[in-house]
Amino acid sequence: MSRSGVPSGFSDASFVGFFAVELEFDSGTLRLWNGYSDLTIGSDTYTGSGDIINISAIEETGEIGAKGVSMSLSGISSSILSLALTENYKNRIANIYIGTISGGTVSSYKVFSGRMDVMSISEEGETCNVSLTAESRLIDLERPRVRRYTSEDQKIIDANDKGFEFVNSIQGATIEWGA
Repeated sequence: MSRSGVPSGFSDASFVGFFAVELEFDSGTLRLWNGYSDLTIGSDTYTGSGDIINISAIEETGEIGAKGVSMSLSGISSSILSLALTENYKNRIANIYIGTISGGTVSSYKVFSGRMDVMSISEEGETCNVSLTAESRLIDLERPRVRRYTSEDQKIIDANDKGFEFVNSIQGATIEWGA
């Protein structure tokens, strides 16, 4: 039985499995996969990174809840290190794909989509390691929505809205009906 969206190559007798990571930064999108040459998935080119990528287990449960994932890049190039040091990454999109290459056909499936959260950099001699955690978009359900019924708060949504402009002046006012 085939699940919709799962790479068709998994049912083949012989295939090459892979995972790919897509990280969206302000200066552009970084696309890496765990192979050694460039790979085209859809219309996007992913740079081969060999075995420098490590991805934690991606949890999926029956309950609705936010599950995160962590990724690490070890022995990385100075261009990726520059991204880690200079780019604003917080809350930017992070996608993880699994896929197959079977008979020259590339098939992939998105297994995680979330937002980048915490990045840490460690140096070990000549090499550098970058660790990144990403949170599921469901984490937004746990964040409080703090809104006030004030003119200032309403103007965040629409600067021309005057619906709450006179709320302060009518508080405590006595209104006589039918007089």
